Amino acid sequence: VQVVESGGGLVQAGGSLRLSCALSGLTFSNYAMGWFRQAPGKEREFVASVSWITWAGATTEYGDSVKGRFTISRDNPKSTVYLQMNSLKPEDTAAYYCAARYGYSSRKADEYGYWGQGTQVTVSS
Repeated sequence: VQVVESGGGLVQAGGSLRLSCALSGLTFSNYAMGWFRQAPGKEREFVASVSWITWAGATTEYGDSVKGRFTISRDNPKSTVYLQMNSLKPEDTAAYYCAARYGYSSRKADEYGYWGQGTQVTVSS
């Protein structure tokens, strides 16, 4: 099983970035995908998640600090989840991690069984 993030980088405040996360080795549609972030000296924080329900499609959740600015989406044929980040702020600076959980999504990091190595996002003021 591999979880591979990409798309991080340095951006000015107010700018945008799109993170991608590719999952291999599992049946993607059976897994909820989540994004978490961790800044130095802080705990890992829930950012967003997306589940796939056969009869309902994708369902999403967002952390309060990113609601209205970030959008999570998934492409099941490509086994990839995206995090579109707009109106970025310096406080969004962190390592961003993608994770997979069988079934429905959760806001709790310890409920995800598969993790990527992370991608750094730095927002300058």
